[in-house]
Amino acid sequence: MKKFKKGDLVARISYGKDIVFVIEKIVKAEKQEIAILKGITQRIMADSPVEDLSIVDKRVVQKQEQKIEIKMRQKLQYKKFPAYLFGLKRGEKEFQTGKILHLDGDKRYTQKSIRYYRSLGLTAIVKNIAEYKQPFFIKDLLEMYRPDILIVTRT
Repeated sequence: MKKFKKGDLVARISYGKDIVFVIEKIVKAEKQEIAILKGITQRIMADSPVEDLSIVDKRVVQKQEQKIEIKMRQKLQYKKFPAYLFGLKRGEKEFQTGKILHLDGDKRYTQKSIRYYRSLGLTAIVKNIAEYKQPFFIKDLLEMYRPDILIVTRT
């Protein structure tokens, strides 16, 4: 049997290898090793006996991420509504959503969020703050940035 380690890309055999994970850590529990897993293309955390894991090639993950990126871009293009839907007349400036403050505990998703906000032309301040620290920062960040919208993302 292969020895798994932190950072390996894996999928769970019992779930039909439906989600790709990265191993965050491996813990010993009674008579087996349990891998703590974090989703790569989906925001999910799970655990699994290491016997139920299968290594996933990095190229497979890259192809999945490219497909998701293409799908998101298509959706974003579809979501660009004409100004009249927001009560604006021809020639008026585009619809404004206001300023967004987004707190996220996951660095990977923080970067994705920044890219998507930019592609939509939205004004967003995205901060990568560990989830357990977020409650201590919210008040100061709200006072500092005075956003119209607050998004707090947790795993």
